Amino acid sequence: MRTSLIITTYNWKEALDLTLRSVQRQSVMPNEIIVADDGSREDTAALVRDWTAHFPVPLRHVWQEDVGFRLARSRNLAIAASEGDYLIIVDGDMTLHRCFVADHQRAARRGFFIQGVRLLSGPRTAQRMLADHTLDLNFFTPDVRRRRHTIRNRLLSWLVFQRIHTNQKAIRGSNQAYWKSDLVRVNGFDEQMVGWGREDNEIAARLYNIGIRRRNLKFAALTVHINHLMRHPHGENPNDAILRATIEQQRTWCHMGLDQHHGAGP
Repeated sequence: MRTSLIITTYNWKEALDLTLRSVQRQSVMPNEIIVADDGSREDTAALVRDWTAHFPVPLRHVWQEDVGFRLARSRNLAIAASEGDYLIIVDGDMTLHRCFVADHQRAARRGFFIQGVRLLSGPRTAQRMLADHTLDLNFFTPDVRRRRHTIRNRLLSWLVFQRIHTNQKAIRGSNQAYWKSDLVRVNGFDEQMVGWGREDNEIAARLYNIGIRRRNLKFAALTVHINHLMRHPHGENPNDAILRATIEQQRTWCHMGLDQHHGAGP
């Protein structure tokens, strides 16, 4: 099983630098690392170039023009460029536990995608992480939320992992893993979804509709989210209508998806 780690980013090279630092110390490295960039400035490209020599595996930068929030398309470009059988997708504003990749590889099961968790740092702790290059927090660290997500325990993780899900609860694209072949079957993320949110819920709905189910990975594959201002939309989110249509019409395919990009395919 070849594993690709896809890291999404947009104009926050300081956070991406911390994410790459946490990738560098992984107990098991992925076969490749792809930075999926939704139109960042040149300083992000320079950072990725500087990091290239620090990894024993390829590190690539997949960039698209900045014409608004197009996370779905950015992810599709990275998926199309990937060579792995199994894709782990994280956000570039998180640090990864040193066993993060190993835990995800251990959790891989055919017929499922994986939903992971994240510890939420508060603004003071986030500032300290960035200033001191802090990668790990613990249960007693002040200014954090969901501190249970500091606990790595294989027995607890196994107990949670036994439950199978086909709902929309607690889906977060910041820490997920998919078989690439499953993403190809549903044509990847729906690029009609622009602006913040719901692209992760919508692809989950299409995966459910082809019989792929979800397992939650807790007490393993731990991450820390670096606090920042959120880009949530005000008022009605037009992406909600696309999600509702996918669920109600039991869609299994999106017409603006992965097949638009060279290299995508079984």
